[in-house]
Amino acid sequence: MVYKKKTKKIKRHVENAVAHVKSTFNNTIVTITAQNGDVLLSGSAGRLGFKGARKGTPFAALQIGSTLARDMSNLGIKNLEVNLQGPGSGRESVVRSFQSAGMNIMVLRDVTPLPHNGTRAPKKRRV
Repeated sequence: MVYKKKTKKIKRHVENAVAHVKSTFNNTIVTITAQNGDVLLSGSAGRLGFKGARKGTPFAALQIGSTLARDMSNLGIKNLEVNLQGPGSGRESVVRSFQSAGMNIMVLRDVTPLPHNGTRAPKKRRV
């Protein structure tokens, strides 16, 4: 039986990153990527132990931001671009927690998809 040598995990050092924040009414999901799109870190309210309706709260989003900021400082990330998506209540909380952790936020971008005309409306109700 041939044993394979384990490859060492490469310790990354990135200065600029992009934070993709998807905030819905039920949950907040944050993904930290490098400039080219490689995923470095990710976190959500459910991953931190929040269940049910508490996942969509601003407090849960604040906790996500603070834990991710701690991990980002280990990677050497100092500058952030933040892409906000969705109508949830955790949008501002995540950004506030990044700022309080000492991250330099360069760009705040709202990338919520908006329909230009949308789907066809349902037929009128007959009573």
